[in-house]
Amino acid sequence: MRNIDHLIAGTAGVGGGRTADIFDPNNGSVQARVPLGTAADLDRAVTAAHAAQPGWAATNPQRRARVMFRFKELVEREMDALAHLLSSEHGKVIADSRGDIQRGLEVIEFCCGIPHILKGEYTQGAGPGIDVYSMRQPLGLGAGITPFNFPGMIPMWMFGPAIACGNAFILKPSERDPSVPVRLAELMLEAGAPEGILQVVHGDKEMVDAILDHPGIAAVSFVGSSDIAHYVYRRGVDAGKRVQAMGGAKNHGIVMPDADLDQVVADLSGAAFGSAGERCMALPVVVPVGDKTADRLRDKLIPAIAALRVGVSTDADAHYGPVVNAAHKARVEDWIQTGVDEGAELVVDGRGFSLQGHEQGFFIGPSLFDHVTTAMKSYREEIFGPVLQIVRAPDFETAVRLPSEHQYGNGVAIFTRNGHAAREFAARVNVGMVGINVPIPVPVAYHSFGGWKRSAFGDINQHGTEGVRFWTRTKTVTQRWPDGSVLPGGSEGGGPSRVQDAFVIPTMG
Repeated sequence: MRNIDHLIAGTAGVGGGRTADIFDPNNGSVQARVPLGTAADLDRAVTAAHAAQPGWAATNPQRRARVMFRFKELVEREMDALAHLLSSEHGKVIADSRGDIQRGLEVIEFCCGIPHILKGEYTQGAGPGIDVYSMRQPLGLGAGITPFNFPGMIPMWMFGPAIACGNAFILKPSERDPSVPVRLAELMLEAGAPEGILQVVHGDKEMVDAILDHPGIAAVSFVGSSDIAHYVYRRGVDAGKRVQAMGGAKNHGIVMPDADLDQVVADLSGAAFGSAGERCMALPVVVPVGDKTADRLRDKLIPAIAALRVGVSTDADAHYGPVVNAAHKARVEDWIQTGVDEGAELVVDGRGFSLQGHEQGFFIGPSLFDHVTTAMKSYREEIFGPVLQIVRAPDFETAVRLPSEHQYGNGVAIFTRNGHAAREFAARVNVGMVGINVPIPVPVAYHSFGGWKRSAFGDINQHGTEGVRFWTRTKTVTQRWPDGSVLPGGSEGGGPSRVQDAFVIPTMG
């Protein structure tokens, strides 16, 4: 049985006490165990981080950027191994695992430009002989609590900017699929980060609470369900920390009558069912405008869903693989039954799917509901599985109102050929990220990621310049120098002996 260790002060250690099982979602077997750490384990990591961080913060940004460059090279070198490891614990197909890692690397690429990004502002002559300038300085020690659905991307979204800005970082990955986060931390050490700058501790709620309460941790970044995100935000803020907590989602796809329905169906097949729907930016609700549009869309969706191939993670022809574990499979199937009980029409039922030779795997077939209403709990809550719901809208105004009034506000998309409709929708909809003919509108790494309403708690988004803002604090300096003279051949006060000496360029890097 493989054991997955903490990584503290550059050293692997299992720890004692409780453990959790890591499953292979393709066959249901236990393949590894991970320790569920304690406050004492966290204390060791915090001590190591505080010892390492001042020296790292004093390292100039150019040299920190070189570590990011080297880390990127190492991850690219191990892309295939990392993707297979990720799929073996999460269940997503290899292509999705590569995408998971690649999207994280795009944030690392952004962090390679940290010397430019950290430049402050300067005003000469703000007053008589007075100059004002600002600088961005690291917070000290940050922590990240990451979910199971993107074990490569989301950790890199967090620790990349934090470390590039001069902080130390403690990562608490999901206990369901922790191996890739540990390997990423090992590669960061190989890239040249000092021991203690990126550490990994494993655990459940006990470890989460220890992180939120620890006085030595200045900031916490979290991604998970909305109820837990709210809990993390409140408890962390009450402990005096800076907190960003990203929650759940119920993203809508608005389909206007003029949309290219063949393209919409192709987009929905990936956005609703890809990665078994275990994505906070999935598109689980489609809103066709007008019954004629809804009927045409439904007629095209049914055969497209029937053509989806559900397979093991290593099946190159599979569109998606199993969900992460048996409990999550049962939860999704319960939501499907809830939709039936509420009166929605179950057009395609994915329950009872079984893959020959992998009958114990955590597989769920794709499901499609029609005539879903806003009063249904299955519409109001996040299902987080391969389930697509059709909510019919009579007109454009209703289509704008549906996502705007929903409790979640992560992402939304509109499919149309009408530029005015798209512009009006993007301006008015009460959602944080908008796609126009783009089904999964995750911003590129040099913009920032973040939803509205119960999809995000805290005022600063992830990655991009917002991420740099989160992991730094601004110091503003107002300076005035007394009048003096610098004369050839000497100076007062022990200054340069020659004017030329004041302009010697020091060696950098």
